Amino acid sequence: MAAPPGRHARIEAGREAIHPKQNQDSTRTVPMTLTHPEPANGAPLSDDRRAIALFLDFDGTLVEIAPSPADVRLDRRVPAALEALRGSLSGALALVSGRPVSFIDGVLDPYRFDVAALHGAEIRLGGRIHSHTEASAPMRDALRNLVRFANSHVGVIVENKDLSIALHWRLAPQLKDEALALMSALAERLGPTVRLQEGKAVAELVPASASKGAAIAQLMQEPPYAGRLPVFIGDDITDEHGFEAVNALGGLSIRIGDGETRARLRIASPTALRAILLDAADRGSLTASHFHQG
Repeated sequence: MAAPPGRHARIEAGREAIHPKQNQDSTRTVPMTLTHPEPANGAPLSDDRRAIALFLDFDGTLVEIAPSPADVRLDRRVPAALEALRGSLSGALALVSGRPVSFIDGVLDPYRFDVAALHGAEIRLGGRIHSHTEASAPMRDALRNLVRFANSHVGVIVENKDLSIALHWRLAPQLKDEALALMSALAERLGPTVRLQEGKAVAELVPASASKGAAIAQLMQEPPYAGRLPVFIGDDITDEHGFEAVNALGGLSIRIGDGETRARLRIASPTALRAILLDAADRGSLTASHFHQG
């Protein structure tokens, strides 16, 4: 969906980026063929038989990447499947996403999962939310700069997530270099408390202390995750910190799609992953060996 021309920037708040009931009613499901992960980078596969802790990215992992953050569509069977898997894993299932907690709650309604949101800047564990920081005055100034940029560049989308700010150019790929230059300049101006996180046709200003890897490592120290084999599935540069953390813990890191990665396994697409998860939910069990089949 292209951004409308004119003088007003397109700004999307993560918590309002999807309308779950409308999405579930309008989503058309199609038959899916079960496919299993393939080794990535020739890495050896673990035969660890411990119960797993499952960590899932959202965009590009559970759903296909969409032209804008508001356009994603989730298979309506997935929320109940995740709830079933959480039960079979004794609660050890969490979403690890760049989205806010409120967005994850909306799209997976009525279920409430543990979430490491905003690349780990906002973590909900056992119903309690812990935030790394609050939006600062310099971050609000950065937001105004990005809005001005979007005002004058059709197809650019600013996504204000309160603790972080994302700039999307998927609808205007010719603006990649200019958009990255602006985000780099803003990150430098904001100083060491903020870092620039690049992704697929997006760049984001996030708290420097937050990363998906740090969030997974933190969750793995707490029940019900502690002592389990961590499995993290993601698709983007933003997930590489998570892959590194899981590798260091001796777990399974799985990338969706192609591209260079530190992940040890690979799944072809979100469709293929959904098939695996739906099948496991139907069987009432998901183990590390499930990912080694094929």
